[in-house]
Amino acid sequence: MELTPYLTELRTQLAAAAEPGGPEARDLADRLAATLESTFRLALLDALSAATAEITQELAPVSVELRLRGRDPEFVVVVPPEPAGVGRAAAEAPSASASGDDDAMTRINLRLGQDLKDRVEDAARATGMSVNAWLVRAATSTLADRPPAGSPTWTTARGSDHYRGWAR
Repeated sequence: MELTPYLTELRTQLAAAAEPGGPEARDLADRLAATLESTFRLALLDALSAATAEITQELAPVSVELRLRGRDPEFVVVVPPEPAGVGRAAAEAPSASASGDDDAMTRINLRLGQDLKDRVEDAARATGMSVNAWLVRAATSTLADRPPAGSPTWTTARGSDHYRGWAR
């Protein structure tokens, strides 16, 4: 993605704003535009990076990366590879919408020990996924076969012939 047209437009708008102020204001606007170009470029990159993170959250397990080629950003969509010998339908973990959960995305802070964090990063990298997408997939697949909280279950008391719980 070429940022130069956007930076040129900012220069043009700054010059137009300084025009009524006369030659001194125009000179000042030119000097400011030259000085602020790198700041404008960084602000645009920050906005693109934030947008990339939001898009990745919505597309998990697919992720979108923002890469720099020279001074220009480039978007890359990363689709996790299919596990060998497994069909695409079986490889995908059930999504939130498949389970009827239409909640909006929320943020969670997760604290991991360094060893576990390194192992999670390695596993995500091995599947070509972002750590966030990998964790979403792991949580979804872990919870997919469990009954919802509060649903009837049965348990046995250890060392006893007594049973307690609910039956349907």
